[in-house]
Amino acid sequence: MQNHQFGEQRQDRAFWVNRFLETRSATEGLASGLTPEDQTIQSMPDCSPTKWHLAHTTWFFETFLLEPFAIDYRAFAPEFRYLFNSYYEAVGPRHPRPQRGMLSRPAVSEVLAYRTAVTTQMRTLIERAEENRWQQVLPILELGLNHEQQHQELILMDIKYTFSVNPLEPIYRARPSAVAAKEPISLDWIEFPGGLVEIGATDGFFFDNEGPRHKQWLEPYRLASRLVTCGEYLAFMRDDGYRRPELWLSDGWQNVLAQNWRAPLYWREDGTTWSVFTLAGRRPVEPSEPVVHASYYEADAFTRWAGHRLPREGEWEHAAQSVPLAGNLLDTERLHPTAAPAGPGLRQMIGDVWEWTQSAHSPYPGYRAAEGAIGEYNGKFMSGQMVLRGGAAVTPAGHIRRSYRNFFPPSARWAFSGIRLAEDA
Repeated sequence: MQNHQFGEQRQDRAFWVNRFLETRSATEGLASGLTPEDQTIQSMPDCSPTKWHLAHTTWFFETFLLEPFAIDYRAFAPEFRYLFNSYYEAVGPRHPRPQRGMLSRPAVSEVLAYRTAVTTQMRTLIERAEENRWQQVLPILELGLNHEQQHQELILMDIKYTFSVNPLEPIYRARPSAVAAKEPISLDWIEFPGGLVEIGATDGFFFDNEGPRHKQWLEPYRLASRLVTCGEYLAFMRDDGYRRPELWLSDGWQNVLAQNWRAPLYWREDGTTWSVFTLAGRRPVEPSEPVVHASYYEADAFTRWAGHRLPREGEWEHAAQSVPLAGNLLDTERLHPTAAPAGPGLRQMIGDVWEWTQSAHSPYPGYRAAEGAIGEYNGKFMSGQMVLRGGAAVTPAGHIRRSYRNFFPPSARWAFSGIRLAEDA
């Protein structure tokens, strides 16, 4: 699943105990402000209840580490193996995804007890496993921690949707005092010469779909210096963008008609103005902020209207080598994209919104899925998905990489997805 070469520090078991406990605590912190009722509801089939996320990430460590490697381990509750399996066919049958919200039992308190028990056993395994066993545990442990960080983001995505369909529109967390600038900075074009470049992960941890590293030819191209703003997207809407089939892919136009799309997800027209639902509640649309919760179909239609295109993922990754691996991520606690800062070069490449690319989620040359259940992690989803890059305001800061390939179906809108323009040079 990932690079298995670990330096001396990465063999330090105290380092891994601390990282494990910090990751587990961070997940529980995201759920701590929610009521048990909040954590049980499933608002649509693609979302999962918070309680399920808490249990599934625990199930992962129990199933793939404690059961095979902990001496004399006994499952906390054998029935959880069925309830909290997500999609691992090799592990056995599972509770249907659309019915996760019907699980009033186990209670949230029992799920938290499950987490505590598995966390305690995992700490013991990390600290005391014999060396040969530890070398087998370590790569799966790191995968499990990155897996849990993915679910931290999913917790926020899913509870946002759940709160948005509640007529009370509850607030998940109040917004920090910092507010976006009222005037967006100008959009500039940053040119890249292209040529033969290398794409894909190299060092440290990475998911299997990020490799192998390989050569790719890029024609000269340009990327917009910042993300598309709400104000620019409003101009597309006012120009009948949702009523002009010539701007849309065929499947996208069918979604517009079938689902009556008129704006990005969470937008609502209030007379002559638009408001947007955020994790901090509903507020007016801020024209300078990046547009978020647009599907691939909407992103593609906007770029056609604007006379440009979406980046190809190789272009995006090649360009991202020139930017710091920092931005508006989960650690800022804003939980919403913010206006681009002033300055030269590319901005907002990391954080704010996951950026749709023009590339389908397909295997890189030389890709091979791992054997067994772990091999089901990414390889089985290389069909019908589009790649997104760069992370979002709900992505854990230590989780993002320039090579990270997120992926969603082109109709998905509940992810924190947005738009960067590209063009041929």
